[in-house]
Amino acid sequence: MIKKRKKNPSTEVYTLGQHISMSAHKARRIIDQIRGRSYEETLMILELMPYRTCYSIFKLIYSAVTNANHNMDFNKANFVISKAEVNEGTNVKKLKPRARGRNYLIKRPTCHITIVLTNIALSEFYEEYEDSNISLKKSRWKTKNKSTDTTFHNML
Repeated sequence: MIKKRKKNPSTEVYTLGQHISMSAHKARRIIDQIRGRSYEETLMILELMPYRTCYSIFKLIYSAVTNANHNMDFNKANFVISKAEVNEGTNVKKLKPRARGRNYLIKRPTCHITIVLTNIALSEFYEEYEDSNISLKKSRWKTKNKSTDTTFHNML
């Protein structure tokens, strides 16, 4: 398994809900509506949608933001859902008794929901900081090369 390295891990908050008892198709229908939206707008959308899936997604997002607020002192208004994905989980199989001693297989699908929240205020700060560091590194690199070239020619 290849793990991608994060640019700014201190600006992102991850939430993973595993073995949620619903089909992945039904969860994707809701996740597609909230991807890329702000935290407050997402909560309003989830409260007004009439689907059973909305409640579990609401709990995941609310839990992630509450943990970020408590552990890292982030402001709730600055979060945006940058990444949200739904993967299929295992199927829970049950047997239902039928007539004449036979049985019927009931399959209950599960899914795994991953939500990544990004803090807008900190991500903009880090981008400005990285841009200023890159310009400083380039200017230092040019001055060092010029000085080494002149000392090398003076030694001959």
